[in-house]
Amino acid sequence: MRHLKHLLPVALLLAAAAPACKKADVAAPASSLAPAPSTPAAPVSASFRDTAVAYARDIYLWNDQIPPSFTGNSFTDLSMMMTSLRQYSAEPGFSGPVDKWSFAVTRAEWDGVSNGTATGDFGMGVFFRSTTDLRVKHVEPESPAGRAGIRRGWRILKINGSENFSTSNTDPVVQAVFQSASSQFTFLRPDNVQVTLNLNAGGYRDRPIIKDTVLQAGGKKIGYFAFNSFMGDSSEVADGFRTAFTRYAAAGVSDLVVDLRYNGGGYVYMSENLADYIAPAAANGSLMMKQQFNARNSAYNAETYFRKQGSLNLPRVFFIVSKSTASASELLINNLRPWMNVVLVGPTATHGKPVGFFPIPVQDWYIFPVSFKTVNKNGEGSYYNGIPVTAAVPDGLDKDWGDPTEACLQAAINYSVNGTFAIAGRSTELQGAIDDRVLNSNRKLDVTGFKGAVDTRGFRN
Repeated sequence: MRHLKHLLPVALLLAAAAPACKKADVAAPASSLAPAPSTPAAPVSASFRDTAVAYARDIYLWNDQIPPSFTGNSFTDLSMMMTSLRQYSAEPGFSGPVDKWSFAVTRAEWDGVSNGTATGDFGMGVFFRSTTDLRVKHVEPESPAGRAGIRRGWRILKINGSENFSTSNTDPVVQAVFQSASSQFTFLRPDNVQVTLNLNAGGYRDRPIIKDTVLQAGGKKIGYFAFNSFMGDSSEVADGFRTAFTRYAAAGVSDLVVDLRYNGGGYVYMSENLADYIAPAAANGSLMMKQQFNARNSAYNAETYFRKQGSLNLPRVFFIVSKSTASASELLINNLRPWMNVVLVGPTATHGKPVGFFPIPVQDWYIFPVSFKTVNKNGEGSYYNGIPVTAAVPDGLDKDWGDPTEACLQAAINYSVNGTFAIAGRSTELQGAIDDRVLNSNRKLDVTGFKGAVDTRGFRN
């Protein structure tokens, strides 16, 4: 394998042949930025380690920085190899390597994630609202937590009977929520009723579209679309896009809020499809983005053009974002910026991942070396520090999805109606109240979020 040249076409053919790759995409969880395989894989032989190195030397976006000392013999498994590969990703204007995402995962793990299915957890994410106020941030409706009736915004008072958890003591939270087969939680619901529930981990299907509705404020109709992942059943997601945007057009909405606050990415083509619904009619047929490979594979660089979907034709779109908003979500935002007024509301800049990868099968694994970068019509990309927000507003973790009094959504609505993000009586919830201790702790709790843009369609030029 050391003498193979131009392996990218081979890698894409292998990726396209992998059955799971036809439905969804993955990226690395926010905690480690690489999924920890839950299913043991067979040891990778030396020849397959050499194969993985050969792919990296050909496909890796920064392949010209990989030294001769980077060999298969240096690693015992492919996960370690992909993590080590990240150090060879210097970019002008940035200190240190920019790659935080190249990873490897067992085929068994990938097959579950890429199909939008989960096993062995509660289907519940949690974040701290303040140093001692732990809230449910998201619940998958078909999961054990969803079937128990738990909703976003519920406060967690006790975990397994203990109140000993805070932003300075997150280990009990991580263990109980993400690493246990069963746990007990005492919640305080919005109606001030306490309820204690025992949850048992189980399997379920993810539902990426959380909520779509039309809100009314100040005589205006505002569309709200909460979307949690560009993964899962592609036909189901496409139908959801069509249904929601048909509703918005029929209602005559004059503004649109797209809630991507926990959306870590997914399929590139799903991101493009959503952009086609949001973009104004003037963008139809014009350049959306450019996909660029390394110098060795530049012949495969590709361009994507808008194919306007639906009749919604707005000059502006609001995005609710956070540090968990990544990759295919950022791609959507960046691709729309040259074409309309894009307003970002949330606690922080986005994650900062302007690159993507392909799933490449190697023995019982898939490797994902970063393989391409994207730029929009104006050549804008390289947002490795994230896309900054227009208005810094804390995540309203005390409210459910689509609640017009939730801090971020209310700020967007207020700007739509009054031209200002300020909310009467809530000025203290703006930037000065965003606690770094809370943000840092919540990054540790973002263990279920994926950060990635995967393209399995092969070459398009």
